[in-house]
Amino acid sequence: MIDLTQFDRWRAQALALEAGVAQALVGQTRAVRLTTTALLAAGHVLLEGNVGVGKTTLLRAFARAIGGGFERIEGTVDLMPSDLIYHAYIDAEGRPRVEPGPLLHHGADLAVFFFNEINRARPQVQSLLLRVMAERSVRAFNRDTALPFVTVFADRNRVEREETFELAVAARDRFMIEVSVDAPDDDEQRWQLISEPQFHDPDQLLERVPPALLDFRSLRESALAIQRAVRASDALRRYALALWDTLNRPGAHGLVLEGADVGRLLLAGPSPRGISMLLRMARVGAWLDGRDYLTPEDVREPWHEVMTHRLALDPVFELRRAELVPRLLAQVLDRVAAP
Repeated sequence: MIDLTQFDRWRAQALALEAGVAQALVGQTRAVRLTTTALLAAGHVLLEGNVGVGKTTLLRAFARAIGGGFERIEGTVDLMPSDLIYHAYIDAEGRPRVEPGPLLHHGADLAVFFFNEINRARPQVQSLLLRVMAERSVRAFNRDTALPFVTVFADRNRVEREETFELAVAARDRFMIEVSVDAPDDDEQRWQLISEPQFHDPDQLLERVPPALLDFRSLRESALAIQRAVRASDALRRYALALWDTLNRPGAHGLVLEGADVGRLLLAGPSPRGISMLLRMARVGAWLDGRDYLTPEDVREPWHEVMTHRLALDPVFELRRAELVPRLLAQVLDRVAAP
């Protein structure tokens, strides 16, 4: 186990990781902090954002900063589970060859796996990825290959609906958070992004990120140590349980959303795993702030990102998800009194 007396050194390295990754991006402070927190909580991440906003650069920067292998695959309607495991081809001498696919190319050193447009891939492909996420292993060539250090990132195409297979609620629940990566609002940052040549070359940007600031092989061990080190008071526990109950039964707690029947809105609220992931994120947030105890603000800080993708809405309201879910989550925070 990690020696808890060395946590100051670990925290300094984690903050250096966050600062190093931020050097390759413009206006993504919150996305970098949330992704850093999820990594230190040993969680997988959904990404949300338009094309060309820097999602791949963000992930390549994290892979460089933790010193592990990076792989990316594009979701397509004809993608098969085997495409993640191997690829076959004819070599220059006309002989058939089989090479490891993206999941196996780096072996146990795979640190970051990015599935772009995961909802374009068929459910059987998504199912393979869920095993990797849950068990950090994959079965190939009649043996199980361990991927002990991999963190899975995925994004969904929310604009083009043709030939897509939306992730099931149980699949979304495997992801710790959904991080929004958007173009910056600040005009100076926006001008930087579109006009300065350095931001047109991702490889040059990545050179700014110091390599191996944290050892990816120790992330899971340190994540467990953080969870054990940061304590929650009885009042904080009651607060977290009250948030969970209110979000699961918003109508029973008197929540009202204009233009929506709150009693019909949800088919399912967050699972126990979802609330567990909220507290894991909160503990890492407290630790990054130099504390060994939780506050209500630690729980509230990642609330929207942890809960948004977990809520299953009645189909009548699904097309209004982007409008209704943030309002519902905000009302829950307002309704439940913090200790």
